[in-house]
Amino acid sequence: MGGVWAEICSRAVDLRHHPWQRRELTMRRHRFDSPGIGSLVTFGCFILSGCGSNPAPVAVDSSESVASDSGAATPSNATTTTSETQLAVPNTDSATVPVYTPTGALTSWHRWRGPTASGVAPQGNPPLNWDESTNIQWKVKLPGYGSGTPIVWRDNIYLLTAVDTGKMPEGSPPAADEKSASGGGRGRRGFRMSTPTPKTEFEFRLLCLDRQTGETVWSQVARKQVPFSGHHPSHGFASSSAVTDGKLLYASFGSYGIYCYNLAGELQWELDLGDMQTRAGFGEGASPALHEESLVVTWDHEGESFIVCLNALSGEEIWRQPRDERTTWATPLIVEHEGTAQVITNAQNRTRSYNLADGALLWECGGQAGNPIATPVVKDGTVYCMTGFRGYAVYALPLSARGDISDTDKIVWKYTDNGPYVASPVLYDDLLYFTKERRGVLSCVRADTGEFQFENQRLPGFEGLYASLSAAAGKIYIVSRNGTTVVLKHGSEFEVLATNQLAEGIDASPVIVGNQLLLRGAEHLYAISEQ
Repeated sequence: MGGVWAEICSRAVDLRHHPWQRRELTMRRHRFDSPGIGSLVTFGCFILSGCGSNPAPVAVDSSESVASDSGAATPSNATTTTSETQLAVPNTDSATVPVYTPTGALTSWHRWRGPTASGVAPQGNPPLNWDESTNIQWKVKLPGYGSGTPIVWRDNIYLLTAVDTGKMPEGSPPAADEKSASGGGRGRRGFRMSTPTPKTEFEFRLLCLDRQTGETVWSQVARKQVPFSGHHPSHGFASSSAVTDGKLLYASFGSYGIYCYNLAGELQWELDLGDMQTRAGFGEGASPALHEESLVVTWDHEGESFIVCLNALSGEEIWRQPRDERTTWATPLIVEHEGTAQVITNAQNRTRSYNLADGALLWECGGQAGNPIATPVVKDGTVYCMTGFRGYAVYALPLSARGDISDTDKIVWKYTDNGPYVASPVLYDDLLYFTKERRGVLSCVRADTGEFQFENQRLPGFEGLYASLSAAAGKIYIVSRNGTTVVLKHGSEFEVLATNQLAEGIDASPVIVGNQLLLRGAEHLYAISEQ
């Protein structure tokens, strides 16, 4: 990878599609000879693991009882019918994002990157200021641990967590030796990267909370088992987001199963894709992507990687394609373009587009950096992908491309001097905002040209960053791992409007629904609104 990266860094960038047609822009670290670069938005968190033969989903009769802490209480919106027609979702006043969005989703946050799949809440208007005693609508302690971003459908919040029961299963054999656990759990020099392999049972749970009160509506145990490996010290076993179309709810714990529930918390089907052998034993993180009746899961790991499309109603496999990739944690993006639904995947070796109908590879582009986590975003026929680990790569790629477009003039623009490692950027109107590596350093570019509006601006009070960026009502919300949230004015100038502090660290991304902001901390879920 190093040789490829060095070659990319040394190349001049062809901006033939830009106003400065045929000019070359050479990117150097901390120096820009011309106003280059651009758009990009990453799409988040949720990889699923496994290899081997195609497992059959297990359908569940809705009359059967499901493990629950509080009973399968039916939420008020459980019987709501939802159109599954494709909608062009307004990202701004005039632009459209051609992502599948069920009726009613614009007033919710029904997937990992929100209603527009860009981190923007078109109808949101959350508070500007808060702290532990100001504008806190409610604060509830969550069971277990997880850093997955919640989703919202109307009046209910859904999130994943993993609870250590502290108990050994009855009659179980001794836990697997740590050194033989899948993923190894150690870095290249032998030092520990992941946590030790647990010896006790964990409950992998899906929670439903009332959005107005924070009270638990239902809590379902999807699986109970002793995990086969440890996890990254920062995130635990529940790092992904659920997704819903307003009728059914989909959750993935990666190696510990994919699950479909109705909104009353009744299990519809489940599927086991195997054990994912993640790099350094870090565990899973990518979320599934939903498009009408298709559910797409990426399974990039140290074993046989693949991407699979499932029938969202039954869990049956529609198609599967092998992938020449190692462990990645980026959630796929599904977008309509010229009558074809494309599945865009950001990965270490290549960014790829698959035809959702049959899994055929439509186009691909090499030149990424390591460990992609950010999710792609799209606007006006261009998709933006980026990585920021052991190098940088920000690419603007045309959805109309076909075949291998690596190092060709088909690339709209590219930039190799900056990029986020973990956080997905936000694409708001014509502006793309993204951070540098895991630091509180922000840049903003025009999505169409890659022209900088501002670059490498430091966010006050930041101590590392995992959460992706979110936006609403002319404001950008960026959260640090130390619980600091900086609110910026949306626009071409860097302007901090407010700096807010909570009492615990935050790795999950901000969720905006109406006048409410949801922040999942290390122990609590906060609902923030004007009080």
